[in-house]
Amino acid sequence: MDSAGQDINLNSPNKGLLSDSMTDVPVDTGVEEEIVTLRQVLAAKERHCGELKRRLGLSTLGELKQNLSRSWHDVQVSNAYVKTSEKLGEWNEKVTQSDLYKKTQETLSQAGQKTSAALSTVGSAISRKLGDMRNSATFKSFEDRVGTIKSKVVGDRENGSDNLPSSAGSGDKPLSDPAPF
Repeated sequence: MDSAGQDINLNSPNKGLLSDSMTDVPVDTGVEEEIVTLRQVLAAKERHCGELKRRLGLSTLGELKQNLSRSWHDVQVSNAYVKTSEKLGEWNEKVTQSDLYKKTQETLSQAGQKTSAALSTVGSAISRKLGDMRNSATFKSFEDRVGTIKSKVVGDRENGSDNLPSSAGSGDKPLSDPAPF
């Protein structure tokens, strides 16, 4: 043991404890009571602080946002961030002014224009084909049949009847009931 009465062997189970001769000293109960009182006062002050924050509308989330905002500001004004931003700006300037960048930009622009023109041509061709198809005899016949069915269904509903037309008395084929799902 050292002269101060403490075991300084860090591997000892009694590390930092006083020697056996000192353990018989009675502990002052006043100190323990003071510790308990200080803990109670601290807890009361923490509750009071929390209540004040709640009344002021301060929340843990708000404080976190404020701390993050302050930290981000500190990062943005730091020397490392400022120097890095400047260096990236210089590199950006060099890249956008390079011949390779300009040629690539021009090539992509031309490709976009050609693609747009090709899509426009395809759209016009499709529109023209649909127009031709609409003018065909087959489509006209189909359109007439759909129009006839529609007029029968809508016509009966306009006359106050929600029933489908009956096949009695008409020369058309009767409408079949759709199969249940």
